Amino acid sequence: MSDHLFLFDLDSTITKQEILPTIAEEIGLGKQMRKLTEQAMYENMPFKQSFLSRVRLLEDIPVSQIDSRIAQIPVHEELVRFMRDNSQRCLIVTGNLDVWISGLMERIGMSNNVYCSKGIVRNDRLVDVVSVIDKSASVAQLTKDYVAVGDGSNDAQMISTAKVGIGFGGVRPIAPSVLEVATHAIYEEKKLCQFLERLL
Repeated sequence: MSDHLFLFDLDSTITKQEILPTIAEEIGLGKQMRKLTEQAMYENMPFKQSFLSRVRLLEDIPVSQIDSRIAQIPVHEELVRFMRDNSQRCLIVTGNLDVWISGLMERIGMSNNVYCSKGIVRNDRLVDVVSVIDKSASVAQLTKDYVAVGDGSNDAQMISTAKVGIGFGGVRPIAPSVLEVATHAIYEEKKLCQFLERLL
């Protein structure tokens, strides 16, 4: 499988926490955010609808505050090392907003390797969401074969069309829709990285 790409979900794959629920918890909106996140995770609500609902919960918080807090989210360091060591072949594919995750992307060295949703900011406030990423449409544009790693239902299509599709359950249970289409299910970061190294 030479010359293929590696695609990674962000939340609960690269990070050790769900990003938006973590932020919401800190401002007293954790219960509402968890409900929307679980609906998206297990396909009871379309991802786009769920994501926009989650964004509305946080839109009055200064963008710089959210970006700064997300930049501190714990990550799977061994997995991040793999991405850095192979940055020319690794991409992050996430529904999260560019204006919220820019600090985290800079921290892990993937600022130029991310497909994500796009927001417009004025006076440090999110004023509009101009696009919500469709992961399956984004990966359909790729010209190379790829390995895909993720855990949520919005990763299922990306994983189903991968040469090797990996459901990663290192943080939370892998969504049933992912388990149905994945070629592999891995539940520990070290084992995931060992497997990815063998695919280089």
